[in-house]
Amino acid sequence: MFRAILALVLILAAPAVAAPLVYTLDAEDSRVGFKVPFGPDQITGAMPVRSAEITLDFERAARSKVSVSLDVARARANFPFATQAMTGPKVLDAANHPTITFVATEIIAIQGVGAKARMAGDITIRGVTRPVVLDAEVFRPQGSAEGERGRLSVYMTGAVARSDFGATGWSDLVGDEVTLDILVRIDLAE
Repeated sequence: MFRAILALVLILAAPAVAAPLVYTLDAEDSRVGFKVPFGPDQITGAMPVRSAEITLDFERAARSKVSVSLDVARARANFPFATQAMTGPKVLDAANHPTITFVATEIIAIQGVGAKARMAGDITIRGVTRPVVLDAEVFRPQGSAEGERGRLSVYMTGAVARSDFGATGWSDLVGDEVTLDILVRIDLAE
C-alpha cells in the first residue's frame, strides 16, 4: 500500500511536460524576403511559401520540427528584368527546380533572450543541398495574453551564397550573398 501511495505522489509531483504543438501556415500572410547586392544598389524581393509542416515544443525546443517549401516560379524581385533573370536557367532555374526546401535539423532555444532560437537545417536550391543557420524569434499578436499560442508570427533571418548552389548567373553584376528576411504567420492546428 505504501508503494502505491508513493508512486501516486511521485506521478503527481512530476512536472507536466507540455506536448509539442502542431501549427498550420497562413500562406497569404507569410513571405520569404531576400536582398542581394546589385552594384551600388540592391535587388530585393519575395518568394511565396508553398507549404510548411511546423511542430513547436516550447518546453524543449530540440523536439520542434520545421520543414518548408517555397514556390520559385512565383518569386518576384523589385524590378521585372531581375525577376526574369532570377527565375531563369542561370540563377534559380524554376523550370527544372520549381521549389526551394528547408528542413530543420536542430533547433536551439537562446536562453534569457525572450522567445529566440537558432535553427540549423538543410536548404535545397537548384537540387543542391547545403547547411544553413537561421536566427528565429516568435511573437504573439499585440494585446494577446501571456502564454497565448493560438496565432504566432515567426521572424527569421539568415544568408546563403548563390554560388554554393550553382546559381551563378550575372555574377559580374549581382553579389553572391543573399540575405534572407522571413516572416511566417502560423495558427495552432485544431
